[in-house]
Amino acid sequence: MGDEELEAYVKQYIEAQDIPVVNFSWQGGEPTLMGVDFYRKAVELQKQYAGNKQVSNAFQTNAILLNDEWGEFLAKEKFLVGASIDGPEDVHNRYRVSRDGEPTWDKVMAGIEVLKKHKVEFNTLTVLNKHNADHPKEIYQFLTRKVGSRFLQFIPVVERVADNLPVQFLQLVGPEFRDGATVTGWSVGSEQYGRFLNSIFDQWVQKDIGQYFVQIFDTTLAGWMNQSPGICIFAETCGDAMIIEHNGDVYSCDHFVYPEYNLGNVADTTIREMAESPEQRKFGTDKRDTLPEYCLGCEFRQVCNGSCPKQRFIKTPDGEDGLNYLCAGYKIFFGHTEKYMKAMAGELRSGRPAANIMARSNLTPESPDDLYAGVGRNDICPCSSGKKYKKCCGTN
Repeated sequence: MGDEELEAYVKQYIEAQDIPVVNFSWQGGEPTLMGVDFYRKAVELQKQYAGNKQVSNAFQTNAILLNDEWGEFLAKEKFLVGASIDGPEDVHNRYRVSRDGEPTWDKVMAGIEVLKKHKVEFNTLTVLNKHNADHPKEIYQFLTRKVGSRFLQFIPVVERVADNLPVQFLQLVGPEFRDGATVTGWSVGSEQYGRFLNSIFDQWVQKDIGQYFVQIFDTTLAGWMNQSPGICIFAETCGDAMIIEHNGDVYSCDHFVYPEYNLGNVADTTIREMAESPEQRKFGTDKRDTLPEYCLGCEFRQVCNGSCPKQRFIKTPDGEDGLNYLCAGYKIFFGHTEKYMKAMAGELRSGRPAANIMARSNLTPESPDDLYAGVGRNDICPCSSGKKYKKCCGTN
């Protein structure tokens, strides 16, 4: 991003906020490739245009280039850093490799040590793919006990490739592309995703409530309490998470960086004007207004709201378009955790800590490892999918 685009972005973004604290979120590609001086310049511009507002910064990185210079800067300016790491060494290195195919785990771990050394606040972001989603217990224990992450995000990767497009066209396609697209081999399976979350949850609910914070658990609990989920994918409407590219172009969402979702450029139109445009408002309300009937009648609608529009590309059981690819996985997760979430919600409404439920033997599982003990082939699967065991988790 050039100096003119950077200044226009910082100035307009602060002006567009009608709240006392303005948060900038720096992502990539890989944002450290811009170098520390770029962010020093950004921080100076933030101070120049902040007025009476407070400014905070979040920074998502693969951590490979982090060194003491980065650590000192991030600590001084109080950046919240999200470090991308997909699990223990063999799991992480399955897909997180360098341009020449070399593993990156050692470099990532070294970068996280830099954050710890300089006392930079950080969380971890783990992309769930077809491979690592089969290792929930191992990954959770590694991130919490070995890495020392207290705030964890698990992001399911779901991507589709067009079957027949010319080479010069973008191969990864958006949700509106209905014909001739295939889910990639590295994408996480829907039910696989649900089983992963359940396994993580069963470990967390026994002894980690209040000690470790998993984003999807927090947002699900908020949904059961009829509160804002805090993240767009489970909100009833969206449209408040636009993205700016290096040339100043602004798009409706970072999942929709396609020509038809280009709202304009900061050189010609202000961010506020783009955010309040009819096109962007419609983009946000379409999330609610295009829900299929199957979702409208779902028992988990209040905590899910159809999830991210990017993943709404499969048909409902009735043949209607627009069902989320992860629907089966969400149902497995929401069904399995419902009684615990409602119990925690009850504690919070009564002014007590949610962690109280860990002492209630009628709620806390005796052992998550025994979830499938004694289950027959024709029994209903314990993962709450509603399927027979032999056609669900028993296939593994």
